Amino acid sequence: MYFRSRAEAGRMLAEKLTQYSTQNVTVIALNPGGVIVGAQIAMRIHASLVMLLTKDIVLPGESTAIATVSSDDVFTYNSMFSVGELEEMQGDYRSYIEQMRMQNLHELHSLLGADGEINRDYLQRHIIILTADGFQSGFSIDVAADFLKPVNSKKLIVATPFATVPALDKIHMLADEIQCLDTIDNYMGTDHYYDDNTIPKTEELLKVIKNTPIHWQRS
Repeated sequence: MYFRSRAEAGRMLAEKLTQYSTQNVTVIALNPGGVIVGAQIAMRIHASLVMLLTKDIVLPGESTAIATVSSDDVFTYNSMFSVGELEEMQGDYRSYIEQMRMQNLHELHSLLGADGEINRDYLQRHIIILTADGFQSGFSIDVAADFLKPVNSKKLIVATPFATVPALDKIHMLADEIQCLDTIDNYMGTDHYYDDNTIPKTEELLKVIKNTPIHWQRS
């Protein structure tokens, strides 16, 4: 399935979630493209919108992230690596991993500011909708699961335009409900499935998040 834009995909998902429009719902975008998707959902069902921003840690000479850190210092290792592989890489690069964790955390704090942080107390007993503009792997789902461990949510929903089978396997282990418009076998990269790949910078995305309630109050 192909989409004209992430906004179009978000509107399609929103129509599948209208039954939650009278409840306390928070939409959590797991990547920048997910903010565009999530904004459409939040406006349609009168929900809050936040972004869980993370930065990957990639070892020298590698292309796949070994771990990621969120703005509130939730650190998650990539489960695509075996325990043995992770132990070996930790032994060889322990100081480098810690250095990058601190550097990434500082950059996230500088980028988001106080207004960009997610208050997990606010999420308690809410229906939570996790969204992204596509799930190639389950890594971001692992990150979200770690972030939400202290949260007693009423229901956890994952909504995405498309995902691979391995990603859906992880999503099934976490979510109470899944809204996925298409399953991708041969993932060509997220941008491949959208005609318009314009994604605003983080500063503009934070404005989208801040202004979302204005739009749903008028709808």
